[in-house]
Formats: sequence, C-alpha cells, structure tokens
Amino acid sequence: MPKMKSKSGAKKRFSFTGTGKLKRKHAYKSHILTKKSKKRKRNLGYFSIVDKTDDANIRSLISK
Repeated sequence: MPKMKSKSGAKKRFSFTGTGKLKRKHAYKSHILTKKSKKRKRNLGYFSIVDKTDDANIRSLISK
C-alpha cells in the first residue's frame, strides 16, 4: 500500500512554533484594505496560534 500524503493546502497554511504549537495567519488581509484601519491591518499581519478545538484536526492533515 502506498504512503499517505499530507494535504498540500494545509502544509502551505500552517506551520509549527519552536514549542510545537500550530501557527496560522489571519484572514481578511488580502484585499479591500482601504476601508480597514491601520491598527486592524497591522494586527492582521501578525501570526496567531491555532485554537485547541481545531488543533488535532489540523495536525492530522499535516502529518500523514
């Protein structure tokens, strides 16, 4: 039987921190930026940690 492949979309969207947590980017930062405030755009630029309810599901997509 062949090896199981990781989901390539999940590989591009998520990465691990040094302590093993999952890191993700914020949504709503790609277009229609003129009506968003500087503070909102700045905060959307930072990485965020994946919520614990989604953590196991995303880990199964990445490590197959």
